[in-house]
Order: sequence, then structure tokens, then C-alpha cells
Amino acid sequence: MLVYLIIFLLLLAAELIYFKIADKCNIIDKPNERSSHSTVVLRGGGIIFLLGAWVWSAFFGFQYPWFLACLTLVSVVSFIDDIKSLPDSARLVVQFAAALMAFYQMNILHWNMWWVVLIALVVYVCITNVYNFMYCIIGITAGYSLAVLVPLLLLNDGRFVDPSLIIVSILSVLVFCVFNFRPKGKAKCFAGDVGSIGIAFIILFVLGSVIIKTGDVTYLLLLIVYGVDACLTICHRIFLHENLGEAHRKHVYQIMANELKIGHMKVTSLYMLLQLAISLVFIYLIPTTVLAHWIYLVSVLAVLAVAYVLFKKKYYHLHEEYLASLKK
Repeated sequence: MLVYLIIFLLLLAAELIYFKIADKCNIIDKPNERSSHSTVVLRGGGIIFLLGAWVWSAFFGFQYPWFLACLTLVSVVSFIDDIKSLPDSARLVVQFAAALMAFYQMNILHWNMWWVVLIALVVYVCITNVYNFMYCIIGITAGYSLAVLVPLLLLNDGRFVDPSLIIVSILSVLVFCVFNFRPKGKAKCFAGDVGSIGIAFIILFVLGSVIIKTGDVTYLLLLIVYGVDACLTICHRIFLHENLGEAHRKHVYQIMANELKIGHMKVTSLYMLLQLAISLVFIYLIPTTVLAHWIYLVSVLAVLAVAYVLFKKKYYHLHEEYLASLKK
């Protein structure tokens, strides 16, 4: 336990040092008409997730060198993108290269099944970018990441990855929460792309290891709450003929926070608790059979999808009114 306390304090100090650098270098996030915040906030505080992985390696040995390399690559490029916007094509090339490195670490680059690897690669990068869209309200990236990492730690039990990696990742998220998980207007920093993409790579590496070693893709349930919101919102935007690369405020949690004026902490807590409940039921109450897992997955997916549609039918008009007000 002492080693984890030392790591937490080191990460806390590192975050404070980064704030001084970010403040001096003017690495900030300015609000605009698409933002869910109204004050200037330091950007890139999520770099602590990358630093956490390096500190973990220093304390527990460089057990996953290719994973550390891919995380460093994608985080550094994302940090550069936070400072100066990079072309989408450049970011995607780096993300695919980093995903290949993660796959090599997980020992799944079997070219006799190249089509499976290709599909998995596309899914990996897509989930990474979907996760990247989550930082639009205060606390959502850190809070939801905790709701995924804690069940992964409970599920892992040393069978899939070294549990210390998950514990240190949780500590890095908690350090970030100290400065981000606050009421609207009081957050010290935002994660930035370096944080949202970095923590996505960490989570997907651990979750991917679970799926590979169990052969059970239903463990994607551990990401299902935000996954349903994100995927159905993408479908909604395609239906509206919108440019998917442009910023927006159409996620359910964004409408809750912006149009319904529900506090950011309350919205984040709702997503956290819902995901935790679904994950814990899956881990502890659902029989460990393929059929039971798939029945639970389909049932949860159906309930969340129906809830999404009903919510949008009732409240989306408020967002349309907001968009109309911008044109006046």
C-alpha cells in the first residue's frame, strides 16, 4: 500500500508542475458556442495518465514495452494536437500505428487471420475516437473511466494483466479528479485529447486482454452506457446530414447538462452509477456462460437504446431551439 501512496503523491506533484507549465505556455481551453463550459480552463491535464503509465513501469518493471510505446506515441501526438491542431489524417495514421503496437503486445497479430485483425484494428481506433468525444462536460472523462477501470480491476484478479497497472491507472485518474471533478466553473483543468485518447488506450489494452484471453466479446458491456449514447448520436447526426468531424452538443449527457441545466456532477454521476451497476451485475450475478452473457448484452443494449430514443423524442427540441438562437 505504501508504494501506491508514494505513486499517488508523485503523480499529484507532476500534475501541479504541469499546471505551471501549461499556464506559462498558455495551453488553455477557451469556450465557444459548442462548449459546455463558460470559463477559460487549462488544457491537457490528462497527460497525467501517460505519466502514470511511466511511473508504473518505473516501479513495477517494463512489463509491457510495446504498450508503453504505443501509449506514449498516441499521447504525444494528441498533446501536440491540443496545442496546435493537426490534420485528421495525421492523427488517424498515428492511432492505427499505435493500435498495431498494442496488438503486438497482446500477441494477436496473426496474419493468417488478417481480416479479423483488420476488423479489430478498426474497432479499436473507432472506440478510441468515440471515447475522445466524451470530454464535453466537466468530470465525464475521469468519472466514466473510473466506472470502467474499477470493474476491470475486480474482474482481472491477476488473470489478464498485472493488477498494479490498473491500480496505478486508477490513481492517475483520481489525481486528475482532484482538479477536474468539480462543479461547473470550478474545474482547474480539462483532460484534452492527450487525456481522453490516452486513457482510452489504457482501458482498451486491459479490456482487449480480457476479451482475447476469455474469447468473449460481451465484455464490451463495460463500455456500453457511453457506447450506446455515442453510437446512436453518430447515427442521429448522419440522419441529419451533419459533418461528423465538427463539434456538437447532441449527446444525451450534453443535452442534460446544457438544455436541461442539470449539474455536470449529477450527469457524470448518473453515467458512472449506471455503468457500474451494469458491470457489477454482469460480473457477479450473470452466469458465466456464453448464452447468459449474450442475453444480458442484448437486453441491456435494447433497454439503453429505447431510453435514448425516448429521451431524444422528449427533449431534442430544446437543442433545436438552442441552435436556432445561434443563427439570430
